[in-house]
Amino acid sequence: MSQTIDPVSSPEAYRQSLLAALGDDDPAVAQAQTGAAIRALIADAGDRLRVRPAPAEWSALECIGHIADSEVVVSARVRWILSEDEPDIVGYDQALWVAELRHNEDDPARLLATFEALRDANLDLWARRAVADRERVGRHRERGAESYDMTFRLSAGHDRIHLAQARWALEAVGAG
Repeated sequence: MSQTIDPVSSPEAYRQSLLAALGDDDPAVAQAQTGAAIRALIADAGDRLRVRPAPAEWSALECIGHIADSEVVVSARVRWILSEDEPDIVGYDQALWVAELRHNEDDPARLLATFEALRDANLDLWARRAVADRERVGRHRERGAESYDMTFRLSAGHDRIHLAQARWALEAVGAG
């Protein structure tokens, strides 16, 4: 299940794929469900958690690590957007982060704890800010202008795509 849309070479198609994964759902509700979904994945994985379906594919744990990395990045991005006028938003190489941070060696409970702490803070920030703040914009180097609202929506769709990828990885490596 390699990602078919490259976020760097096809930034608008990538953005649309994340938005499609969210659909018309409330992004705050969708994001609030991710921690429980990760917890269930870890519990269901058994000895398959670190098994890659193929050498170029991520294990379920690597997918979880990527979701946690994304929350780290989004945490910073939304704070820049809310605090500065049209800040520069830097992209990152997700495959490089997963490999170099060695997520397949991580403690799943620690990854989950990191993710949940950041997600809780980000959901609280979303709930406390004025609706008008959602229009504040950062300048993503690959995708151009992105508002706080768009960043928040993209994060919810991103969760869903990589949770599906983690489930696929577990199915692909067989019963636990």
